[in-house]
Amino acid sequence: MIQLEKITKSFGSLQVLKGIDLTINKGELVSIVGPSGAGKTTLLQIMGTLDKADSGNVILNGTEVSVLKEKEMSAFRNKEIGFVFQFHQLLPEFTAIENVMIPALIHGESISKAQKGAKHILDFLGLTDRMSHKPAELSGGEKQRVAIARALINHPSVILADEPSGSLDTKNKEELHRLFFKLREELGQTFVIVTHDEQLAAQTDRTIHLVDGRIVSSESIDK
Repeated sequence: MIQLEKITKSFGSLQVLKGIDLTINKGELVSIVGPSGAGKTTLLQIMGTLDKADSGNVILNGTEVSVLKEKEMSAFRNKEIGFVFQFHQLLPEFTAIENVMIPALIHGESISKAQKGAKHILDFLGLTDRMSHKPAELSGGEKQRVAIARALINHPSVILADEPSGSLDTKNKEELHRLFFKLREELGQTFVIVTHDEQLAAQTDRTIHLVDGRIVSSESIDK
């Protein structure tokens, strides 16, 4: 479903990624781990079309993204990829449901259809009573669930998450991790998660170990 072929990336004289080959299958929940500076976030950003590789190919759902023009790339990213960041990145002036609606509105959905879709996802995530609340009125765990709802609104092929539980306490962290697996089981959602959390990595279907810009191992968990 996602294929990375010989991906390289440098920033000035520093080569961050050194020929990455990686395949992510549909419905897989994959973690990417490694020390700080290993290139994890850079790899995730290239996978998500937020950054471009210096060389190599990214193929997502059969589309070679490097051939897309800027406007096509933005539309492709909006439809095919959902993002979850460490600090949720919700817009403070909007309510939870309004934040979730934004990608659908960008995609061209009507306000009524976007609102209906956002309500359905927020209900599914247990946020029925929090839809009209702004981010400042939500707990850390609730903010991340709203961020996940926003990532899901356009039914993306994959959700890319960068340290999604890094800012949460233990209780909310465990709830968020359970939610990832629930979404995979009930919706067939594909996840690629950059994490320092060993407990989460140990539960994922496969753990990609990245060191000094190279994949040094790819371990599947026998569940």
